[in-house]
Amino acid sequence: MRLTRVFVDATLSTGAALLLPPAPAQHLTRVLRLQAGAALRVFNGQGGEFDASIESIQRNDATVLIGAHHRIERESPLQVTLLQGIARGEKMDLILQKAAELGVAAVVPLTTARSTVRLDDATALRKQAHWQGVLIGACEQCGRNRIPAVAAASGLAAAVANNRSQLKLLLEPEPAAGTLKTLLATVFSAAEQNLSVCLLVGPEGGLDPQEVLIAKQAGFLPCRLGPRVLRTETAALTALAALQSLAGDLT
Repeated sequence: MRLTRVFVDATLSTGAALLLPPAPAQHLTRVLRLQAGAALRVFNGQGGEFDASIESIQRNDATVLIGAHHRIERESPLQVTLLQGIARGEKMDLILQKAAELGVAAVVPLTTARSTVRLDDATALRKQAHWQGVLIGACEQCGRNRIPAVAAASGLAAAVANNRSQLKLLLEPEPAAGTLKTLLATVFSAAEQNLSVCLLVGPEGGLDPQEVLIAKQAGFLPCRLGPRVLRTETAALTALAALQSLAGDLT
């Protein structure tokens, strides 16, 4: 039987008793209705995972006993950073959830000229915390023991200027754009291991011509995903799946 996995932002050590934060404690006891003695896996994003069991439950509190540490990693050999134009509502959550399952290493939400989502400073901070929670939940489900970081929302120009990936891809449906397989081949043979890739995906309305020019000037290569125009949520996840299939660990 597959064990429930719980992320805890705390120092973990074998033999220690840990009082869980309110959110995971309530999920285990109220949603999953686990009882004292139930076995778990606990991880803190610093590598590997721990055996654990619920030691006691008192009202809304749950204490777990930390067991043996297992040096298990399920990270992709590809280091993929996703620069994602902020999508509306649940679309953004979907992109982040599935991106984590597909092995993305980091996410930078982008505010772009055609973005329909506008964030003030306070909303941006709340969104960042919410998106990080989406990534944590996805890692709990899919077995990853390291959590992808989600950066603060950024403008496109700053995000592309600061990126140092070996291969930088701009998803564009233009006929002249290269294919993913061809563009990977330009750098993959020279990369010893842990190839770093940056994937730039526009929002629902796409990127405007000036943003495309800025990205190209920063070294991003136009890349097409077949003959059809894909929605932003489809494009990002299709590209990630293709990258993992061609050069990662999706077999």
